[in-house]
Amino acid sequence: MSSAHSHDVISSDRRNPTVNAYGPLFGSAEYSTDTIPILDPKTNKVTSFKLPVRDTAMAPSLGPPFHISAMPEPNAPTAYWGEEVIWDSKANNHNSMFDKEGRLWLAANVRGPDNPDFCKKGSEHPSAKVFPIDKQQRQVAMLDPKTMKYTFIDTCFGTHHPQFGYDADNTLWFSGTGPVAGWLNTKVFLETGDAAKAQGWAPWVLDSNGNGKLDDFTEPGQPADPNKDMRITAGSGPYSVMPNPKDGSIWYGIGTFAGQPGFLRFDPKTKLSEVYYIPKPGFGIRGGDIDGNGVLWGSGSSGHLMSFDRSKCKGPLNGPQATGNHCPEGWAFYKYPGPGFEGFENTSAEASYYTWVDQHNTLGLGENIPISTANLNDGFAALKDGQMVMLRIPYPMGFYAKGLDGRIDDPNAGWKGRGLWSTNGDRTPWLMETGKGSKPRAVHIQLRPNPLAN
Repeated sequence: MSSAHSHDVISSDRRNPTVNAYGPLFGSAEYSTDTIPILDPKTNKVTSFKLPVRDTAMAPSLGPPFHISAMPEPNAPTAYWGEEVIWDSKANNHNSMFDKEGRLWLAANVRGPDNPDFCKKGSEHPSAKVFPIDKQQRQVAMLDPKTMKYTFIDTCFGTHHPQFGYDADNTLWFSGTGPVAGWLNTKVFLETGDAAKAQGWAPWVLDSNGNGKLDDFTEPGQPADPNKDMRITAGSGPYSVMPNPKDGSIWYGIGTFAGQPGFLRFDPKTKLSEVYYIPKPGFGIRGGDIDGNGVLWGSGSSGHLMSFDRSKCKGPLNGPQATGNHCPEGWAFYKYPGPGFEGFENTSAEASYYTWVDQHNTLGLGENIPISTANLNDGFAALKDGQMVMLRIPYPMGFYAKGLDGRIDDPNAGWKGRGLWSTNGDRTPWLMETGKGSKPRAVHIQLRPNPLAN
């Protein structure tokens, strides 16, 4: 479809980027269509797969309350499409992730927004007893590329970006979960097929009384109680999710659309959270990632690549004063390339959408290199030894990535055996210089060690 877009593309397991070497890449068409593109990089041929939904009578995943950026019908005729309804997705696959066996796990709808009874008040599910959930916006599915079998996985919490943890159960963690941390134990699900048994969720609770364990908590807006912990909403909830390979904690970028922006840490063992808000000169955050040393990186609205290192915090990490503004020393800011707005000359007007960390040197700049989408620079900006390296996509003009992924096809083939994958993720591909009829593009980015390397 020339009116469809590809929000993202996935090529491998980010924990082990040799998974699916030379194998097919799967796109995510988000709101536009249920038909996802599949690219064979060996032949450059594209096939497709239509994502089913369990509830075939459900309405398209467009419009309020969860999808206000995509209306069910045009608000007004457009110059390109008139009054034609060009998007019709029900599955609404936002992102996907490979596991170590090459299975694809998708953040995708399998039904409408009303949750099953095991999610709600009165359920015996352990998580529902603590925090019941009535509605949410997206669930989970699994696709086996070998057989193309598609499996529905109903979750009580919403999903957005999936990321695998580093535990023996291959737990899958999600952003887009709203007021809770949400997870799926994929080992349990693969063994039992029981989605309810395999999943769990927990509210964001600060250890505000500082005793190191989860207690009764106050609700958002209530006065602090020295004998209780404190539940927070995390603003608009988590936009990015980042399992820490060092200690098993799960980090999130929060406050992207509402509330105070920053990073939030969740401990799967204690179910306690910590929150760290962005200090000046930074403000705003979109997508983020974590490096192999547990340092967080994010795309800042202030025109900075931001980092946060919890190990630099000098004061207590919990207790009555640890409510978000207690560790400014953990933050660092790196200006993106490009000029700043008038009056803000020391920042950049760059509006990066997402940051991904190349933990395993899939590009060739080294390990643990943060790479941001440089959306006003038509490409990507990588931070190497304190300096920004621009990776510009020359054609078509207006390249706008919403994510990226790295894969090593052959570790013995030098620069030719590795590289980044991304897409022109703009929701309006017909606005590219190639005009109406333009289709989304997958991009493979490889880095020669020198101009004459072959």
